[in-house]
Amino acid sequence: MNNEQAAAVAPQSEIKNQKSKIVLGWIAAWVVLFGLLALVAVKLYQVTLGPVSTGGAPDFTLSTFDGGSLTLSKLRGQVVVVNFWASWCIPCELEAAELEAFYRANKDRGVLLIGVDYVDTETEARRYLLRYGISYPNGPDLGTRISQAYRIKGVPETYIIDQDGQLVRTIIGPTTQAALQAIVEPLLK
Repeated sequence: MNNEQAAAVAPQSEIKNQKSKIVLGWIAAWVVLFGLLALVAVKLYQVTLGPVSTGGAPDFTLSTFDGGSLTLSKLRGQVVVVNFWASWCIPCELEAAELEAFYRANKDRGVLLIGVDYVDTETEARRYLLRYGISYPNGPDLGTRISQAYRIKGVPETYIIDQDGQLVRTIIGPTTQAALQAIVEPLLK
């Protein structure tokens, strides 16, 4: 290769380098833009579709494991605590005894605790209820209709509803008898 040919090849490789840099720049810009849009979408989803936090509690009818049924709107006049759980949920196991103790301490005080079994088998759910000695009403969330109405993100989640059917508090994660008592006590006065 002579000097003239080498001089002609050099600008072509510089042009290829410049084109590569431009293409990489555009790719980087698109990646950043896509990342920002994804972040905005996630935040928007969390704001609009996060758990129901306050206001009128979504009504539901729960067919219980003992063959009965409960309709939230028919429970007006009582404080209702709705707990979403599953037999496969380790944090649910941590709160099981606490919830049962809360139920026993408050069942004659105008407070009803309802368990809603989420994405589970009936056999495993019944085994869970027996294992933890749970006596408060429980039933499966067939078709996840109730959990969708409450927009739960996982289990356990607990919703406290006042005597007028207004959702006053949401607890994400396991709870305790003391925490529930502190929320419910002012509602009973």
